[in-house]
Amino acid sequence: MTTTGADRDAGGVGSWWWWGRGRSVVLDVGLAVVSALECGIEGVGFAGKAGLPVPVGVVFGLIVGSVLLVRRRWPIAVVLVSIAVAPAEMGFLMGIVGLYSLAASEVPRRITAVLAGMSTLAVFVVTVVRLRQDVAQVDDGPQDFDPSGWYVPSVSLFMTLGLNAPPVLFGLYIGARRRLMESLRERADSLEQELSLLADRAEQRAQWARQEERTRIAREMHDVVAHRVSLMVVHAAALQAVALKDPQKAVRNAALVGDMGRQALTELREMLGVLREGTAPAAPAAVPLAAVGRAAAAAAEAAADDGPCLDALEALCEQSRLAGAAVELMVIGEARPYASEVERTAYRVVQEALTNVHKHAVGAAVVVRLAHRGAEVAMQVENGPCPSDASDADVRLPSGGNGLVGMRERVLRLGGVFVSGPTDAGGFRVSAVLPVAVEEPAA
Repeated sequence: MTTTGADRDAGGVGSWWWWGRGRSVVLDVGLAVVSALECGIEGVGFAGKAGLPVPVGVVFGLIVGSVLLVRRRWPIAVVLVSIAVAPAEMGFLMGIVGLYSLAASEVPRRITAVLAGMSTLAVFVVTVVRLRQDVAQVDDGPQDFDPSGWYVPSVSLFMTLGLNAPPVLFGLYIGARRRLMESLRERADSLEQELSLLADRAEQRAQWARQEERTRIAREMHDVVAHRVSLMVVHAAALQAVALKDPQKAVRNAALVGDMGRQALTELREMLGVLREGTAPAAPAAVPLAAVGRAAAAAAEAAADDGPCLDALEALCEQSRLAGAAVELMVIGEARPYASEVERTAYRVVQEALTNVHKHAVGAAVVVRLAHRGAEVAMQVENGPCPSDASDADVRLPSGGNGLVGMRERVLRLGGVFVSGPTDAGGFRVSAVLPVAVEEPAA
């Protein structure tokens, strides 16, 4: 069979010239040898008719027949040679195999049709001439019909079509089948590449999701622990300062430290409990981090009604006041319920801003503003400069530098705006605006 250019490229052109496989070489060499022998034998008769020496006719036939060796690379040349030697009545095998190779190759169909038509016409003419000669040599007795009228053309046409049509049709079928298989193979390769690309993208998305869940877990843990622990450190420092001077105040501070520690532990237990519930109890295999992240988010937001909301801002500010900070809460506009995620985000922003005040501006006056607007809720926490004579100025709270980053991430995730920076008076200001979806009150 013939091979396409793609098959030749894939099969190793350098190893077998234009053959893709070793058995293709064996097949073509065998066909060329048989064709050369056929043409060599037929060259004897051609030499007698043309008045040439017999060795010349034989050598000519061998050369013509061996052209079949290049049928895969140059099928057009093979068909043209078979057409050219048709008057010499040689190369029938070469003509049949050449037509098949031409029809099965990637040669344009119009060229295949023209060459097939030329070959059919040449064979038809040679067959008509030969058949007329054979009929003329038949018995010269009386005949009931004139064979030269319709018999010779009809039989010649039948023989020509029977000789040329099968290889052309079979070659067209094989070529179409080969192209179909190549297209299916290309589609399979493209699908494999697409699947590989989708797998890579899925891995990237999974990696991004793992990183996102790590960030969410860290943010939730930070929100739960940082504020209360910061207040505990402030109260512990105040307790140390007034333990001998004012025992009553020291007792109150100790009670506050105990309460805040218990609250922090309760929230941590809730979060860790949900994380443990997210793991398979009987399987030691690790749970995907995405599930852990969802569990962490569920732990931090276990119940919308029980989670932190804007109504708890007064209590939050009171905790800072008990720690010695002068915190003023200003509410602008009519308060109304919002989506639980919006209220938690607003609460966490104010909470983290107050935590930063305790860390970096001990004793500074703080103003917390909450504004209820039509389609948004705004919050602002602004502190003044830290007084130089602050009694607890020696308090040192560790800072990981993630507070502002976590606030920004929370606000931007809801499509809000977050701005932070120092003020002209030497203080610091944190502002956030969140788009809101007003919740309808239950009937």
